[in-house]
Amino acid sequence: LYSIPPLARSSPLPLSRHLLCHRSISASFTSRQFSSFNALIVDKADRKDKKSPPVHKFETLSREELQGGNDGDEEVVVRVSHSSMNYKDGLVVLGKPGVVKEWPIVPGIDFVGTVEETKSSKVKVGDKVLSTGFGVGERRWGGYAGLAKVKADWLVPLPPSLSPAHAMAVGTAGLTAMMCVHALEDAHVTPLTCKSRPLLVTGAGGGVGSLAVAILAKKGYPVTASTGRIDELKAHLLSLGASEVMDRQGLAHEPSYRPLMKEVFAGGVDSVGGFTLSSVLAQTQYGGAVAACGVAGGAGLDKLTVMPFILRGVRLLGVDSVYASQAARKRVWDDVCATLDGTTLENNSTLIPLSEVPAYAPKILKGQVRGRIVVEIPS
Repeated sequence: LYSIPPLARSSPLPLSRHLLCHRSISASFTSRQFSSFNALIVDKADRKDKKSPPVHKFETLSREELQGGNDGDEEVVVRVSHSSMNYKDGLVVLGKPGVVKEWPIVPGIDFVGTVEETKSSKVKVGDKVLSTGFGVGERRWGGYAGLAKVKADWLVPLPPSLSPAHAMAVGTAGLTAMMCVHALEDAHVTPLTCKSRPLLVTGAGGGVGSLAVAILAKKGYPVTASTGRIDELKAHLLSLGASEVMDRQGLAHEPSYRPLMKEVFAGGVDSVGGFTLSSVLAQTQYGGAVAACGVAGGAGLDKLTVMPFILRGVRLLGVDSVYASQAARKRVWDDVCATLDGTTLENNSTLIPLSEVPAYAPKILKGQVRGRIVVEIPS
């Protein structure tokens, strides 16, 4: 039984709908069991007008209306049970520029479900699979629908130890967080190199940040979590394993910035970017490293100089999870299963029905959510 604590649950849902454990699927299972599916669609009010505002709507579609690429022998259709909400999903749902390439679009860059149809020998009908990245929810229809059509190479088997909801409590955010940790490990940033100074995690209240705090703490690193909602989130971040929680204003106070500042951190995971990342790099110890994966605070590196790199040997490690290799993904999911337990994932997530996604989109863009948002897709 996967049960989100009452305070984390958006609204009461029937208990039977939370029975998310694996169920065996009969070999006689047919992909035509469901002839239609529900979807959240975002479209331009007038596609001929580039300035036309996007609108979102819920629709019931036939299987024939399911859109996806023409993937030939690699085409797979998945019956989706859960998705999640990421910062990028919020941008798509609200029609912000720079993400969607073609309209209409079904958002949802993550999903988990059961294979219903396949032209590929790499998966079979009945397989439990999950998908993150590869432009799903941006360039082709994503997980905010009962069905999704993707390439077989984009799918990963659902780890046996994870329920579908647990997998989406990880999702793209957890994939990115673990890849950041792996980047630090590969750069020889270990708990031993952090004996004198902690690792810093910025944007710690969000999906990437909160999971990075939990992962690093479980691996034995001392962690300082930075957030702009310290009164609201301090207790939660400490429960995830943070040794200390600091106000982000301590990193974003420009008048006090210098190209090289006091060595405060052994390194870090940054999901904010902008001046915050510049400030973290200037305060990283000799030989340290910072894994960067986000732009919520801006794409520029305001006031950053080469001084941290050439005088302290600090390394800036860029991390992208969208087009990560299958080998990297396998390493991540293996490590997730070994590191994060179900209780941690449940306490760091909120379960909502698909109908509440539009209401949560502005919240995630404003940094008003805690941890991960798991989206239940109606059957």
